[in-house]
Amino acid sequence: MSLQANLDAFKADFEAGKPPYNVPRSVIDIMHRATAELRASGLAAQALRVGQVAPAFTLDDPNGVAVSSASLLAEGPLVVSFYRGVWCPYCNMELQALQEALPAIRAAGARLVAISPQNAANSRKSVRQNALDFPILADPGNATAAAFGLRFALPDYLVALYQSLKNDLPGFNGDDSWTLPMPARFVIGQDGVVRYANVEPDYTQRPEPSELLPALRRAAPIHA
Repeated sequence: MSLQANLDAFKADFEAGKPPYNVPRSVIDIMHRATAELRASGLAAQALRVGQVAPAFTLDDPNGVAVSSASLLAEGPLVVSFYRGVWCPYCNMELQALQEALPAIRAAGARLVAISPQNAANSRKSVRQNALDFPILADPGNATAAAFGLRFALPDYLVALYQSLKNDLPGFNGDDSWTLPMPARFVIGQDGVVRYANVEPDYTQRPEPSELLPALRRAAPIHA
């Protein structure tokens, strides 16, 4: 079953209010409104695109070790996945799909990292919960997401909904900005140039990991 098919199946059950979700229709309507408004904002069109140079970054892994994009790119092309956090089931399903694709990514000579605004404890939970063999990097305040053109502020009505659902983003992320990254995936060549970019305002829609492979082949390691 494809990643998107799994996401669609989960979404259908969630929005139908099936146990254990039991989500009122009013909540679903608010989520749909927020997604539609984010798409209509045009923010995704302003994000980093193929052919542009990716911003450099240095972020901590869950153990507090600084990881730089420069050091990763010295070893080969880099796959970067931005996601919302361990609290997001769609994000967890994507991480699991990327883990399944990791052997093919590594066979192409590339590295894979995921970036989230969540704190170190929640990144460690992501790694354990999804049985990941690639690092989750912490992006406090979504600063790196902003450099990639992905950061957005939640509208007040969505903040109120999250608070009513006990979805404590300030607690998850360690800051009170109430910002998130749009889910996005990039392939960056060793020259720093973006070879593949997918930015999606709708967090329930994610590309298949297999879409990365042609771009990775075009961005084969310089030393290969």
